[in-house]
Amino acid sequence: MKEMTGSQVSMKAGLPPGTLIHIGEMRTEDTDISIIQYDESEFQEFASVGADEVAGFPDDKAVTWINITGLARTDIIEKVGNIFEVHPLILEDILNTRQRPKIEDYGSYIFVVMNMLSVESEGGIASEQVSFILTEHAIVSFQEQPGDVFDSVRKRIQAKKGRIRQSGSDYLLYALVDSIVDNYFVVFEWIGEIIEEIEDELIHNPAPDILETIYALKRDLIYIRKVIYPLREVTAQLERGDSDLINDSTQVYFKDVYDHVIQLADYVETYRDMSSGMLDIYLSSVSNRMNEVMKVLTIIATIFIPLTFIAGIYGMNFAYMPELGWRMGYPSALGVMAVIVIIMLIYFRRKQWI
Repeated sequence: MKEMTGSQVSMKAGLPPGTLIHIGEMRTEDTDISIIQYDESEFQEFASVGADEVAGFPDDKAVTWINITGLARTDIIEKVGNIFEVHPLILEDILNTRQRPKIEDYGSYIFVVMNMLSVESEGGIASEQVSFILTEHAIVSFQEQPGDVFDSVRKRIQAKKGRIRQSGSDYLLYALVDSIVDNYFVVFEWIGEIIEEIEDELIHNPAPDILETIYALKRDLIYIRKVIYPLREVTAQLERGDSDLINDSTQVYFKDVYDHVIQLADYVETYRDMSSGMLDIYLSSVSNRMNEVMKVLTIIATIFIPLTFIAGIYGMNFAYMPELGWRMGYPSALGVMAVIVIIMLIYFRRKQWI
């Protein structure tokens, strides 16, 4: 297996060292409105709808999904909010994209805030806030930037698959929330691959710069934990169906989403424990490498101790040392040194020190 440094681990994932999650870094400078309207028999889709036209779309006999991409045009957000009589504080929460996941019931509508995580094609995880306004016959969704995880929902609506065309706006909210939650599993799968790469690197070549990647991973897992744990409260409240906007038949589907969120929370704790364990692995690997180096140096020093002793004796230059005048004195001294080295190596091998 090819060895990688900590920087190479990050680059293999398409990231600069120490980077994992990109939070709202590609916020679009424009605001676009698209609308999907459907019932059991008909389906219509409209792109680039003007804010003044939105008021004409909600229909008591159909479900309307108004998707607003880009939050730069606050005037457009305000116009749409006025159409649905959304409280100004809710509009403020939509524009402030650092909200904690939450749900608020205002009687005539429900406000839901979530974080959408997705794996980018070039590597890394993109995070953006998604807000939903659920009314009796419509859903308004607000995204920071183009691109989302709702393509499967759009295809199901268009192809009339499942029960989505036979259900109301509450079921559409379930489908959208479920798509976000299901994509978290893709994110965790990607993080698991990064953890495997780091663990392999720690075993084979625990370079110091891999610490930066480990600490970045720990920080990002903390961020994901802050996203998922409040999401349990959101899905639990949707499951209870305290609002008249959530039908009894839809509650069981939100219970399934709640179970998935609990599973994700377990994943977060598992990966956090693994990331903490990787620090221990790094310290153990560095300590083991240092021990190997010290063992080699100790063996070399031990072998040279008797050789140095012999060389020291015959380096004293006394006049009446008999071996100094003997023709075979020099090769005999070298032979004795060689025999000592061989005996010591055999002894170290039997003791399994080398």
